[in-house]
Amino acid sequence: MPMPIKVLFLCTGNYYRSRFAEILFNRHAARLSLDARADSRGVAIELGVDNPGPLSAHAFNRLKRLEVMDDTASRFPRQVEEEDFHQADLIIALDETEHRPMIQKRYAPWANRIEYWNVADLGFSSHEEALPAIERNVLNLISRLNKP
Repeated sequence: MPMPIKVLFLCTGNYYRSRFAEILFNRHAARLSLDARADSRGVAIELGVDNPGPLSAHAFNRLKRLEVMDDTASRFPRQVEEEDFHQADLIIALDETEHRPMIQKRYAPWANRIEYWNVADLGFSSHEEALPAIERNVLNLISRLNKP
């Protein structure tokens, strides 16, 4: 029996974009009975030390509106570790401009093995722009993985 595809979403603090992508991906994959599962991590969670709670209110509210909330929304951000890269079949960083330099500095052997999206963090893009962009990317990814 084949193992499920393991997707790893990365952002800076594992608080907003990657968490939103993870929860959304898992809900859509389950709905389609796609043999895939996502997890998420932060490349530099120390940069989000002032983030209140386990998940961005923007992500939380959007997930509630989409009715895709799950139990993982209550877990706190996690730092990516070398083992996370090895366990993933597909690694996606949410913003190439922001994340590629961080990954090259901290996890150089993985920098060119990652698929990069272009969804900027708050301060560079509003949540009204970023979250729908993540939704589109996640749905495109689901469609890509669901092809025979």
